Amino acid sequence: MSDATELRRRQAEFSKELHGDDIGSKTGVSAFLSKNRSAQKEAVTKYLKHWDGKVDKDAEDRRLEDYNESTHSYYNVVTDFYEYGWGSSFHFSRYYKGENFFAAMARHEHYLAYKAGIQKGDLVLDVGCGVGGPAREISRFTGCNIIGLNNNDYQIAKAKWYSKKYHLEDQLDFVKGDFMNMDFEPNTFDKVYAIEATCHAPSLEGVYGQIYKVLKPGGTFAVYEWVMTERYDESNPKHRKIAYEIEIGDGIPKMFHVDVAKQALTNVGFEVSVAQDLADNDDEVPWYYPLTGEWKYVQTLTDLGTFFRTSFFGRKFTSAMVSLMEKVGIAPEGSSKVTNALEEAAIGLVAGGREKLFTPMMLFVAKKPLDASD
Repeated sequence: MSDATELRRRQAEFSKELHGDDIGSKTGVSAFLSKNRSAQKEAVTKYLKHWDGKVDKDAEDRRLEDYNESTHSYYNVVTDFYEYGWGSSFHFSRYYKGENFFAAMARHEHYLAYKAGIQKGDLVLDVGCGVGGPAREISRFTGCNIIGLNNNDYQIAKAKWYSKKYHLEDQLDFVKGDFMNMDFEPNTFDKVYAIEATCHAPSLEGVYGQIYKVLKPGGTFAVYEWVMTERYDESNPKHRKIAYEIEIGDGIPKMFHVDVAKQALTNVGFEVSVAQDLADNDDEVPWYYPLTGEWKYVQTLTDLGTFFRTSFFGRKFTSAMVSLMEKVGIAPEGSSKVTNALEEAAIGLVAGGREKLFTPMMLFVAKKPLDASD
């Protein structure tokens, strides 16, 4: 048995132990409270073991080397919190005045599909598909067929449950895999997209190279990438602190500079037609507004519940409740450590957004040349 096969087997067994039977249908608080307590403690330990406050090269190298296990553990412990606060699409978006939260999220997904040129009947790969929210929306919007790639068994089970619930099984499939070593045959997909997922890669050139391999010649890859912007200076302690807060709270081994991403796409053979930071603008409602405590940004009455759960005050309330439930034995041990890490991420994301040191929506659109060889 290969090391990769053994890792997948072990991760699948651990996920079943942690989440129990019928894991796909559980969501939010009920899913969080139903976890096996000893397994949850182990998952939290695996997630946080490399984030000890150190930002030197040795610490970064350890996180980069352990990206697969670390990311798998991260999504085992944060997926329920994401669904509780954010819904089933785990990403940011731009917001128009008067536009509600979920309409903005869908528009952001539609725009990526449009820029990728996804059409009815296309076979599309969603790299790092989460619980399948964007795949469901894009498949409905375009009529395409999507395969979602994910290294987390829990999220795959939930994505499959949702696709069955919404009668999309004929258009959607979700598979376990490592985006640094894809199992698909070369030249398989008409289009590929990724939404705020490839930031978990230890090397952008590595994951982009795998995408290039499985994309058909003439096909398009479109991505919303998490990167540090041109304004970011890694030698500046304040800047590095913001990047580290994003890394620890979002399970990212290393936040890369935008120039690294641009060069990586070119190095693997892509022809880049669009490189645009969609967050670099003066929108009245900033992309990070759900994480602030500023009620002035709330657009509609339907946003109030979402904003309360994701805002500074809502997160503090959730953290306090989780801490209390952990103390009295209702919530699994380690749960409060997770909410604390997510809070640290929120602080870093807002600070990075305000100072334009970070963007969650660096849009790259790149084409694989028609004459590309395997």
